[in-house]
Amino acid sequence: MNSLVPIAVAAVAIVLLLGLVNMMRGGSAHRSQQLMRLRVLLQFLAILVIMFVVWWRAF
Repeated sequence: MNSLVPIAVAAVAIVLLLGLVNMMRGGSAHRSQQLMRLRVLLQFLAILVIMFVVWWRAF
């Protein structure tokens, strides 16, 4: 269970960095939009994972 939180946070960070690199290089606006949407989805999943792990540790 403990390894799920760093994996979720790392996934968010990687997608965020990919989106920032794409924007800084002047890449496709469509690609940047897709990456930012994926980031929001991964953030939501990361929050769910963190909440589940906190709940799991309570028992």
